[in-house]
Amino acid sequence: MKKLYFIRHGLSEMNMLGLRAGTTETPLTAEGRLQAKKASQKVETLKIDLIVSSPQGRAIETAQIIAEQINYPLAKIQTNDTLIERHFGEAEGQKYDPYMDIDNVEGVETVSDIIDRARKTLDWLNTMPAQNVLVVSHGSFGRAMRSLLQPEYQFNNTEQIPNAQIIRWL
Repeated sequence: MKKLYFIRHGLSEMNMLGLRAGTTETPLTAEGRLQAKKASQKVETLKIDLIVSSPQGRAIETAQIIAEQINYPLAKIQTNDTLIERHFGEAEGQKYDPYMDIDNVEGVETVSDIIDRARKTLDWLNTMPAQNVLVVSHGSFGRAMRSLLQPEYQFNNTEQIPNAQIIRWL
């Protein structure tokens, strides 16, 4: 059976400012890079044979930092568009409020759509021959994946996945 590990990217500039990033590009902060480097210490013990990442800059940079630290070839990091963060429509770039009724914001990606993307990602990962997989992605996408792998955690908008912490789901 595969072992699936998840990490949300390190702290980004928009995270630091308390803004909702979504699909907006925002670089890692110096602290976010340190978080990724620190997370790699735990990753070293996991015998990761595949790293997959969202193509968004903050996620791919986190994946690259971890890969460098564990001597995983950068060229072997696979990106997949299904791993991008949820699009928050008109709320992108706005102050983050965990209690905002985000599902009714104009242009927001629906919960069912992000869960469908997570399902497609899991189907894709199951085709990979790797046994120890590290997924580098984003908070909302991580909650969508978790809702499929651990049904006792229903997708919600208020619970956060911390930056740069390794979580094992399988």
